Amino acid sequence: MMSRRWHSFAVGMAAVTLTLVAGCGSGVPVSEPTSGSSRPVTVEVNQSRDQYGKQAIQIQLTNTTDTPLTITEARLRSTLFEGDISWEPSAGSLELPPRQPKSLPAALPAATCKTSADDSTELKASITYSAPGKDPVVENTSASDPFGVLPRNAEELCIAAEAAAVATIVLDPGLEVAADGRTAVVRLIITPATPGTDAQSLTIEGIDETTLLAQSPAAPWPRNVLLGTAKQELPLTLRPARCDPHAVAEDKVGTLLPLRVAIGERIGVLKIAAPNGLRGRIYDFVTAACAG
Repeated sequence: MMSRRWHSFAVGMAAVTLTLVAGCGSGVPVSEPTSGSSRPVTVEVNQSRDQYGKQAIQIQLTNTTDTPLTITEARLRSTLFEGDISWEPSAGSLELPPRQPKSLPAALPAATCKTSADDSTELKASITYSAPGKDPVVENTSASDPFGVLPRNAEELCIAAEAAAVATIVLDPGLEVAADGRTAVVRLIITPATPGTDAQSLTIEGIDETTLLAQSPAAPWPRNVLLGTAKQELPLTLRPARCDPHAVAEDKVGTLLPLRVAIGERIGVLKIAAPNGLRGRIYDFVTAACAG
């Protein structure tokens, strides 16, 4: 009997010792992965119009408890990207009020480009937070991306990287306004990365209109333009897509021109941003054209 009791005591002490050793690796305790309503902080991915086309997103945290939580770090991990998507507060911490969400801006790292997208990718999150009077805790949990922000941005980053290897595509800073002020012409400049030699095929299958700019029925935008070995200039005739009072004042992505391109076997959207000077000229043109 004594032998059996001593054996049970020894096994119990060994379990306690292992538990204590496991908790001594870091000064911040790490919680077990949580799910459902038991999570003190839920994590969701979103993207504002200001961030669209700028390789940045929002990590939206919601405090599900009845006490304020202090957030010191938030990270997302997805196989769609080469590194973590992270947010760190400039002031050292951020207070997350009870039962309220807050959106934290985060830059995207380089995308992991593959020939086919993996739609089954699981999104992981790591949040460092503390409750009033308590030590910080690192919570490892899952995150949701209800609008498909990360797959879309990863695909656009891959399209941009592959296009840049083939050619430089920019908008010329000049704007040629017609005499009647109703239309204007901007030029899309395409410069092969290696002039005079064959490169991977790139075709501009079409150009989408934006919330601010539309094509002229009399001069439709070009389609199915195959990249050659020499520099190309594509003149694009513009007209205002809208003339409501807030068209220019509220514009976020109206000067971000979406090209539908095919690069090798990859098909997607390549966004070409207007440089600052051109953006101002476009706003002036739309304002004047709408007033006229």
